[in-house]
Amino acid sequence: MSKLMTKSKCYESYPFWMVLVTSLFSVLIYFLGAYVIYKLGIIWLILYLLFILFLEIRLLKSCANCYYYGKCCASGRGKISSLFFKKGDNKKFAKRQITWKDMIPDFLVSMIPFVAGIVLLIIRFNWMLLIAVILLFFLTFMGNAFIHGSLICKYCKQREIGCPAEKLFDKKKTKK
Repeated sequence: MSKLMTKSKCYESYPFWMVLVTSLFSVLIYFLGAYVIYKLGIIWLILYLLFILFLEIRLLKSCANCYYYGKCCASGRGKISSLFFKKGDNKKFAKRQITWKDMIPDFLVSMIPFVAGIVLLIIRFNWMLLIAVILLFFLTFMGNAFIHGSLICKYCKQREIGCPAEKLFDKKKTKK
């Protein structure tokens, strides 16, 4: 197949329904994680929520260098970032290198409650907790793959300019 046939349309501004779906998806993962962590105690819940806040601020800072800064990106963070941070440099975003080590904090948002949930289920079984842990697992792995593969990255202008996450996840490009 030629490159013209495989190239997808990029959005200058993502449609509202897509922003809503991707935002609700993130909130659902955070909510499920918070529900599981709450079972450990309120102090653990507060620490978990502070961790999420730290990650969101870190992400919003990197959005300042993204093509979608001030625009409606798939997550809506481009507009939010412009409220708190000055515009950065798109080239800086594209040249940024990330490794699997850089992704660990993002994975921990789901993995900490997942492991905690399994331990809690072993100690004292609870149907609601089991459902939350199962949902968290599926949303984290299959849900994220669908959201990024079918909604976010497929139509992203920054991906065409250069995206460090695409470099990390795209097996075809890393083998060259």
